[in-house]
Amino acid sequence: MCNRARMSYEPETIFGATSALFDERPRDNRFDPHELRPKGRAYVIREEAGERAWDVMEWDVLGGQAAWPMTNVRNLGLPQWRRLAERPENRCLVPLTEFCEWTPDKHDLGDGKPPLKGEMWSAVPEQPVFAVAGFWQRTREGRGFTMVTCDPNELVRPIHPKAMITILASEDVDTWLRGSYDEVVRLQQPYDAAQMTVRGPVFPTRRDEA
Repeated sequence: MCNRARMSYEPETIFGATSALFDERPRDNRFDPHELRPKGRAYVIREEAGERAWDVMEWDVLGGQAAWPMTNVRNLGLPQWRRLAERPENRCLVPLTEFCEWTPDKHDLGDGKPPLKGEMWSAVPEQPVFAVAGFWQRTREGRGFTMVTCDPNELVRPIHPKAMITILASEDVDTWLRGSYDEVVRLQQPYDAAQMTVRGPVFPTRRDEA
């Protein structure tokens, strides 16, 4: 599932958020908002005491307490995820400009090096910055977040047949942050493939791209 994404903007007034940060922006090499990777820090939007603003969190909602970073969750009926889904204060938006899935098969680029999988980058042209449904919680390492996944649409399915991230329509942002458990579960649907584009495969670790 999605373990790499990009957000090509600094905090702005989008999705009803102010341009303010809840806490001071960190100054360390784990914070690169333009290239999101597991265990790295990224911008999210959440609400606290009636204020909607930006925060910086680690992309691992369990804070290192699992064998691998918990970057994506799907079964919101499981007790640990339902507890977060039921609480508006634990919901967040993850703003992205594009996200990556890898090709199912490896490609031989004819350069004498081992075949490798290519990167497939998806975007939503009508929403240059789109909102992904997410949850967050406090962990021993600080605040950690995860993205919520759903069934893949027909654009993503050939690349990743099991799941895709839950992209929210702009009119559903308030419901995700403030709605009931049943309301947010109903938003866990694949985004309209006709509104998305995908580019690739690209191979940035090789000089020549196929």
